[in-house]
Amino acid sequence: MARQPIGSCGRRVYVRSKGVDESMKLRRRKFLQLAAAGLSLASAPGTVWAQAYPTRPVRIVVGFPAGVAPDIVARVIAQALSDHLGQQFVVENRPGAGSNVGTEIVVRAPPDGYTLLLAISSGAINATLYSNLSFSLVRDIAPVAMIGLGPFVMVVNPKLPTKTVPEFIAYAKANPGKINMASQGTGLASHLMGELFKMMAGVNLVHVPYRDNFTADLIGGQVQVAFVPIINVIEQIRDGRLRALAVTAAKPTELLPDVPAMSEFVPGYDANGWNGIGAPKETPSAIIETLNKEINAIIRDPPMKARLISFGIEPLSMTPGEFGKRIADDTEKWAKVIKFANVKAE
Repeated sequence: MARQPIGSCGRRVYVRSKGVDESMKLRRRKFLQLAAAGLSLASAPGTVWAQAYPTRPVRIVVGFPAGVAPDIVARVIAQALSDHLGQQFVVENRPGAGSNVGTEIVVRAPPDGYTLLLAISSGAINATLYSNLSFSLVRDIAPVAMIGLGPFVMVVNPKLPTKTVPEFIAYAKANPGKINMASQGTGLASHLMGELFKMMAGVNLVHVPYRDNFTADLIGGQVQVAFVPIINVIEQIRDGRLRALAVTAAKPTELLPDVPAMSEFVPGYDANGWNGIGAPKETPSAIIETLNKEINAIIRDPPMKARLISFGIEPLSMTPGEFGKRIADDTEKWAKVIKFANVKAE
């Protein structure tokens, strides 16, 4: 209804009709409701994303070739996440430069939760080993969830006259530079765990890096000691071809429950491989929390736990903050070892 003019002392005064007034009130109320909803969405974008996440396939970048241990772990977790979240999680292998190629791909990816990284302990080593990296694992990758620890074991040739770590330390000090320590390559975890032992125990061992498997040479006596992922030598330990002196974890592991922890003899020694999931920095926290919750549920599931243990991985649930602290602590620890031993990347 139009406004109606009313004369008053020669002036025209307009009075708004009741119907028009009510219509304007309704429009104003609707506008305020929409504005309030917009403000609410703007204040918590991550929450909205997480409610819909994921709406398309997610890739997990692995910095190693297909078929090796990190790739196998990534594929097991990817399938479980696909089942839990209803979208495909696909493994993409991008090997090179000790996993640095894959890590940088994730660092440069959009922080939207659709590109993830299988983060492993070598990343904490690479931060110092490679001086020309254009990224920092601690600074540029958001920790999402730990998958598990991969404990190593100190093994010796059975002909070596040492059955315990204290006996080995005494023998090594009596024979400086005469014991050969094999590793999977300079700067890799098997090398640095040995260097950490040398540093903390005060012994002089000769490092012999291999590019191929050194187990046959260790059994044959060409090298006498090595720090190895448990899963790689568990059969040789069980049948007596190698002797296990200690596991590198802070406490005995389910894989070798009768073998003592190194920390019992070398106080403070604690070194493990690990696997986890990371994402680009600035990935919404709600998406990270969603993934963390799902991964923790996956690795606590008894069949999955047994499967991971069969791969040499002991499942370990962590919050994103706890996983981030683990990465930072390991980065600091390996930096000290690398500098002490003057280790250079090959």
